Amino acid sequence: MKILLDTHIFLWALAEPQRISAAKRSEIETAANIVYVSAISIAEIMIKSSLGKLEIDFDPVKEAERCGFTMLDFSGRDAILLGALPFHHRDPFDRMLIAQSISSGIPIMSEDAKFKDYDCRLI
Repeated sequence: MKILLDTHIFLWALAEPQRISAAKRSEIETAANIVYVSAISIAEIMIKSSLGKLEIDFDPVKEAERCGFTMLDFSGRDAILLGALPFHHRDPFDRMLIAQSISSGIPIMSEDAKFKDYDCRLI
């Protein structure tokens, strides 16, 4: 199975895996699954870090790769869907991740309840 991690799930996987339910952790750790971290999540982390909203002392791309996660670029095709997405969620990073999930057909793992309002597959 392919899995796209929401940014908070990615950060929890790195620093606080106990915050992720056992079932979701099992999916992340299953060797047969391909776990993706989006370039959008990296952008969100770096922007929040530069604004002082998030303190990081690591390279998130290197950490994703160290964990065996696969980086997923955000494409123009992914972006096209943003024009049609309803505004159930105002966070632009989450909206881009939702669009990417829909465009790629990869289910997204998130604890954000607002994601349920969209036509993306959730884990």
